[in-house]
Amino acid sequence: MSEARNPHFIEENRRQIERLNKLGWYHSLELPDGQVIEGHQSIAQLKKRVAQFPIPADLTGKRVLDIGAWDGWFSFEMERRGAEVMALDSTRNTRLLEAKKLLGSQIDYYIGDICRLTYRDLGMFDIVLFFGVLYHVKHPVMALENVCGMCRDMACIESFVTSTDLDAPPVMEFYETTELRGQLDNWVGPNVPCLLAFTRTAGFARTKYEGALAERAHVTAFRDWGKETATTAAPDVVCVENANTHSHTFSALEDDYITFYFRSDAADLNCDNVRPVIGDFASRPIHVARTGESAWQATCKIPPGLTAGWHEATLAVASSTRCRPLKIGLDMGENLSWVAKRDAALAITRITDGKTFEDDMAIVGPGSAISVWATGLRDTATSADVSLRLNGTTLPAIWLAPASNGAPRQINALLPAGLETGPAAVSVVHAGKETPPRHVRLTHLRLA
Repeated sequence: MSEARNPHFIEENRRQIERLNKLGWYHSLELPDGQVIEGHQSIAQLKKRVAQFPIPADLTGKRVLDIGAWDGWFSFEMERRGAEVMALDSTRNTRLLEAKKLLGSQIDYYIGDICRLTYRDLGMFDIVLFFGVLYHVKHPVMALENVCGMCRDMACIESFVTSTDLDAPPVMEFYETTELRGQLDNWVGPNVPCLLAFTRTAGFARTKYEGALAERAHVTAFRDWGKETATTAAPDVVCVENANTHSHTFSALEDDYITFYFRSDAADLNCDNVRPVIGDFASRPIHVARTGESAWQATCKIPPGLTAGWHEATLAVASSTRCRPLKIGLDMGENLSWVAKRDAALAITRITDGKTFEDDMAIVGPGSAISVWATGLRDTATSADVSLRLNGTTLPAIWLAPASNGAPRQINALLPAGLETGPAAVSVVHAGKETPPRHVRLTHLRLA
């Protein structure tokens, strides 16, 4: 029997609710004159909870979101440390408003459901507090995804858990009615491995289990990879594609995933040592697989919180440096033009399929490639200095013909296997400049 359904814990919860109703306040509150409004949780308990996380003592210049603020002690504590604070709750709490007045606080107060709010509604925050909320929501991963999208740096997550056994498989209990402590608004009870998996799946790059106080676990989730030590060569990224549609169209509004196809001599690559970054945020892979000798693919979530526009995508593996950046467009619609300097000398003279050399077309499918001839490239340019753009997404060159008395130079690039057929725009990018796009036709192989 889990603790959630244990009669002893249900009875203890009933006594706690009776005490809370008598006191009126859940959080204790220390007033400027030294008086303390006694709540169900003492000042010492509240300080112990917040001390589980690596939150700096000085938050000057930082913006903090406190989700599920309730009486507001954590909001006021973050403000005391110098942060600009927004308190968020699903219902209006008059005690928080009363406390705000008593303390002379300047925190913002917003009423809304974390499962229905995103960074588009509230903006971005350096630190997000998510204390004692997760088990109250019916859609825990959705809630954590919205938390992730609002977070620039780290989120501090506290939740009821059914078990703290780190070696157990990730499992969650679902409470249809009042199974968890006899309360109607308690929906889920993950164990710690499940809570960590939820957090990674929501889009955080790395998570750290900080420990537990009684049945509450504490997890810090980060948007970056932390300090990277680079001692080996970068992976050679061949191309990227939308893992769901196999196209080059990506959306921050959808649950899109991106697949990197790359070459690396590193051995035993996995989800823990392949480190993608898209835009400003890292994203942990959900799948890494070898596809051939020194050939790999890695798939990760488009990080929550990115805005529409162009973003650089890079990859590092094991102890490598980062690959040269590729550009991907999010929510670009039909406007696939890339902001780059135009140069009349840099121009496309011919485009063909990379194998049949038929003009103005390319055959899509496994092992497909495209060849482009261009003028205006520097004589010293190598394949590392040139890339193609197909419908706005970067395709690194895998081969560049040697310079020959100013003649157009052939550029070869691989195409993702799952491209859809139809018209496509191709351009060449070199030395910060880009050719005007030239249209080609993507088609399937015609059988004899």
